[in-house]
Amino acid sequence: SALVITRLPFLSATWIPVILASVWAYNGGLSSAGAFDWPLFGLVFLGASFLHLSANTFNDYFDWKAGTDQANNDYFLQYSGGSRAIELDLISENGLFRLASSFLLLASVCGIAVIFGPWARGMDLFWYGAAGAVGGFFYTAPPFKLAARRGLGEVSIGLLFGPILTMGAVFALTGVHSWDAFLLGIPVGLLTTAILWINQFPDTPSDIATGKIHLVATLGIRNARWGYLGLMAGSFLAMYLLFTYDIVLQGALLGMLAAPGAVYLTYKVFQDFEKRELATTCANTIYFQMAAGTLMILGISFL
Repeated sequence: SALVITRLPFLSATWIPVILASVWAYNGGLSSAGAFDWPLFGLVFLGASFLHLSANTFNDYFDWKAGTDQANNDYFLQYSGGSRAIELDLISENGLFRLASSFLLLASVCGIAVIFGPWARGMDLFWYGAAGAVGGFFYTAPPFKLAARRGLGEVSIGLLFGPILTMGAVFALTGVHSWDAFLLGIPVGLLTTAILWINQFPDTPSDIATGKIHLVATLGIRNARWGYLGLMAGSFLAMYLLFTYDIVLQGALLGMLAAPGAVYLTYKVFQDFEKRELATTCANTIYFQMAAGTLMILGISFL
């Protein structure tokens, strides 16, 4: 039940960028990185994970309050339509809100330890964490409801799970604000947006009915297939440009080996966009983000 309530499989969207930022900083990305600090990495990793879990559970809570999940009968359990945890009687409405708040508190504890602990990162780190907390909370919470703002939700997810996360992780680990670290997050940010994008396909009719007008709903699912293609192609273009502009070393191009998988997944989206078989592609897009990111991590670490 904990797996369902927290939507734990989606945590790869946080883990991959944090690990990528870490190996990049300590394998030639930053000359001033110094020695790798495992306790510090642990706090950064846990803090980012708790922020993500907080966002997942707050989003489910506010979607439930808005009636979005109740109106959705075409969801793919675990991948779209929220966790359905309240509907399945796994947790109460108030219990879900308390759980989300607890995750946010745990993330804050990790952040405070890094800000005021022996690493003394100062209040600069607060702004990175605040961006994640505010963006995650207001993704579905009123009055902003970023997910319902015709593209603001997709842009916020791409930034928060890509460039802002990698830049923030590098600062937390090294004390250096690096725009190269910001750019490093673009490929994984685009792939994480692709996860969100494809999971919006089955949710679109109910989302429109309840006023959650995201970009897939705006375009229509037939046209939105091209958006999935663009996100996949853009991630590999960004990966190549990072190497071209000397932001990553050649080893990072190991991630390009995942390109055939992107072609296959895009083909499946074009074939199955109105079928229940799309559930397989929803799942495989998560695994693909993990695979492509892991290849980049391995390439930077060992090649």
